[in-house]
Amino acid sequence: MKRRLFVAGTLAATALPWPQASARAAGAADDAYSAAIADLVAANHILAHLGVVDGFGHVSVRDPRDPSRYLLARSMAPALVTADDVLTYDLASAPLDARGRASYLERFIHGAIYRARPDVVSVVHSHAPDVIPFADSSVSLRPVYHMASFLGAGVPVFEIRDAAGPASDMLVSSNALGDALARTLGAANVALMRGHGMVAVGTRIPEAVFRAYYTMMDARLEGQAIGLGGRVTYLNDAEAAASTKTNTNILLRAWELWKRDYGAIDAR
Repeated sequence: MKRRLFVAGTLAATALPWPQASARAAGAADDAYSAAIADLVAANHILAHLGVVDGFGHVSVRDPRDPSRYLLARSMAPALVTADDVLTYDLASAPLDARGRASYLERFIHGAIYRARPDVVSVVHSHAPDVIPFADSSVSLRPVYHMASFLGAGVPVFEIRDAAGPASDMLVSSNALGDALARTLGAANVALMRGHGMVAVGTRIPEAVFRAYYTMMDARLEGQAIGLGGRVTYLNDAEAAASTKTNTNILLRAWELWKRDYGAIDAR
């Protein structure tokens, strides 16, 4: 009998902390959400400063509180984004808290990729002109630069005509077109979009920003190397894999610098 009382008392004692544990879990979720918003705002400013986006383009993050939702600014220039401009979307890219605020026409890019890729936590869409020659020609974008070694996994090109026919406005403005783009991306880190731009994905915001920036830089350098004439030497598969592993472990060095210098651009 004493033993039963002891066990019951132990169970009762261990049950007491659950409300506090639940509160701590809720607090941790709120902290993660606040951190995601802060990094998302910083990412918008960083990408604008680095020239990856201008008045157009966007970056999103999967909601850390609910993986079936994502966070994306309202339709506006990335350099002007503040925390108050961030909206929540479901994975069909329907805004859940718009309150009259307009959404990006191409938000479907984000929802479709999050649906197709559970590993992806952040998506960047850019119109960086450096990548367009590789999206519009038979010349493949390949890593000539160790900072862009992640391109060694392959860079597919999305041809919107295959999904929208020959007379679209080139925008990924529906779930069907978003799904087509996500299929083209597949398991790659980056996909080019013929006549349009690119998407870059990552397992965290800093990684997606890093990949978007260095994709643009690699395209610029590859074009210059081709323009010199002669033979261009690319990273081989082993070099690309080894360099990607190294860069993945140290990319926060760039993120921390960018966030300090450009993340808090005054939008006024």
